[in-house]
Amino acid sequence: MRFIKMQGTGNDFLFVEARDSGERDWEALSRAICDRRYGAGADGLIVVLPSERADVRMRLFNADGSEAEVSGNGVRCLVKYAIERSLATPTDGRLRIEAVHGVLEAEASMKGGKVTGVRLSMGPPRFAPNEVPVVAEMEPVIDFPLEVGGQRLAVTSLSIGNPHAVLFVEEPVESYPLESIGPKVERHAAFPERVNFGVAQVQAPQRMALRVWERGVGETLACGSGCCAAMVAARLHGRVGGRVEMEQPGGVLTVEWDGQGDVYLSGPAEFVFEGEWPEG
Repeated sequence: MRFIKMQGTGNDFLFVEARDSGERDWEALSRAICDRRYGAGADGLIVVLPSERADVRMRLFNADGSEAEVSGNGVRCLVKYAIERSLATPTDGRLRIEAVHGVLEAEASMKGGKVTGVRLSMGPPRFAPNEVPVVAEMEPVIDFPLEVGGQRLAVTSLSIGNPHAVLFVEEPVESYPLESIGPKVERHAAFPERVNFGVAQVQAPQRMALRVWERGVGETLACGSGCCAAMVAARLHGRVGGRVEMEQPGGVLTVEWDGQGDVYLSGPAEFVFEGEWPEG
């Protein structure tokens, strides 16, 4: 089976094409092929499928085999993959991608037939507790008290097509013990479908720093939906404007939100290598 590895600001994915999503045990394949010691190594597996609703359809499986709704970095990589592999032709530079939670629209920047960058509409943020989901009695869920490891965290929780909890800190995000707190927040009882946990520092009205513990993966070098969630959360707190540069360990992504409509995520996507995974 042929696969291609891609990355967006260090958030890496393995892509395989399929005609029928039911032909394989994708959960088991994801656990094997994403293993960084015994497999090809990646944060997730993206299965590329034909779509009746959009230009291309995707299914995303985390490194632990669990299926996720969406990934901002993964979708940007998919746009480059679909265009440069001639699976889809953009209309006026735009491509439509079918994910589990709905259809997303992306705008590709092109040069010499190559995709140099992607601006992706992530849809509007969702704040209702049952849509995140989070067990809370407020909307939006701002400064929600979360008991974790003997301490109380005040998190802002929302959905960007997948569930997020954002904690704001004053110290540099590099010093936060994400590797010990992240797993506890991910599986906290308040989040029935687990949650992506972002630790964010607002550095200026146009700039933030972020680290994310992704459910089913662990800490990643970048998280596109996590950037969107952190920016939206910061705007709900009145701490940023409508366009923010999000600095992560893997690089910088740009998030735009006017406070009402869709959230937009912009950044690079790159091919890494391709290979053959043994059948059986």
